[in-house]
Amino acid sequence: MRILVIGSGGREHALVWKLAASPRVTQIYCAPGNPGIAALAECVSIDASDIAALRQFALERQIDLTVVGPELPLMQGLADEFAAYGLKVFGPKQAAARIEGSKAFAKALMQKYNIPTAKFAVFEDIAAAMDCIRRWGAPVVVKADGLAAGKGVVVAQTVAEALDAVQTIMRDRAFGAAGNRVVIEEYMEGEEASVLAFTDGYTVVPMVAAQDHKRACDGDHGPNTGGMGAYAPAPVVTAAVRERVVREILQPVVDALRQEGCLYQGCLYAGLMITADGPKVVEFNARFGDPETQAVLPLLASDLVMIMEACVDGRLHEIDIAWADGAAVCVVAAAGGYPGPYRKGDVISGLAAAEAAGALIFHAGTAISDGKLVTSGGRVLGVTACAETIATAVDKAYRAINNINFANIHYRRDIAQRALTKARD
Repeated sequence: MRILVIGSGGREHALVWKLAASPRVTQIYCAPGNPGIAALAECVSIDASDIAALRQFALERQIDLTVVGPELPLMQGLADEFAAYGLKVFGPKQAAARIEGSKAFAKALMQKYNIPTAKFAVFEDIAAAMDCIRRWGAPVVVKADGLAAGKGVVVAQTVAEALDAVQTIMRDRAFGAAGNRVVIEEYMEGEEASVLAFTDGYTVVPMVAAQDHKRACDGDHGPNTGGMGAYAPAPVVTAAVRERVVREILQPVVDALRQEGCLYQGCLYAGLMITADGPKVVEFNARFGDPETQAVLPLLASDLVMIMEACVDGRLHEIDIAWADGAAVCVVAAAGGYPGPYRKGDVISGLAAAEAAGALIFHAGTAISDGKLVTSGGRVLGVTACAETIATAVDKAYRAINNINFANIHYRRDIAQRALTKARD
């Protein structure tokens, strides 16, 4: 099989790594890819949002399956375009991808089909949004409606902070057109978790539950990021909680989308809050999460190509999906200053020593300059370790990342602390 993976980050490196393990794969291409991916696939200099060029490449190389990593190509209709030319894509079509592309759409769908989520209101007018915040009080959550690279959400502890968030999103246009509307949500108490699932539009098979770490600094302080680390499995998602997530959230939303004329095929990401009343939806994503993928896929014991084909062909119910015992922990090494301004072009060293310590190194923001590996993004590397327990995996990941160096390297030192605390209690 010839496979095309679209994207250039750590998630895509993890996808390529897992796909390359399938004996059915003869060639993997990645557009545009990165230096880490280049060791496993042929990188192609086509931007992930250049749908026409990607389609032409897929036709010329007779690609059997295209796997879409980032959300933007899905929102732009890549799956629709490819399908029109008889090309198979693992990833939802444009109408179904609105589950991520518009938070207002997702909330309205959940409201219509009684899928548990926070109380919300949607506004296109700044004054009306501010009036709502004053009525509801704080803490309260303010979200840009559209895509904002995981950064368009403010969990405001005070009314003043929430009002500032509305101004930043709607007046200052910090996230561009994503801020044409805002969603105001009630604050939910609980512990967050991520449950990704494979689906063919009918059958839903959840993956091992994970937990992301959004804040930039230890102790969940600092600004929101795209994710500073993740681990799986997340103990907060017990067998009983997992069953409720499938029964009350994942299956109903896939059924709801289908009833609305949006057959969803691909990976569905449910960002959840595990509250005293049970799991509730924080957000949906229309693709694999980043960095959750770097912690979840190393635990997948089944052939990922087989699973993806079953999703695309509408026969997911025919296959069994197996998971390895143990745990995986991913620690993100970021550039100093991220998610704010950060430097690029700093030389990276120590990867061989980190791999020798037993870690998988997933490249996220790297490039080659003058023959040297250098930083080129905010999140530079994902250092993943697998072990029998979360505690052992944590130790292994940090022993590995201690070997890596570049100017102003920054990473959290408390990844998986919630799980470790639970284990001690």
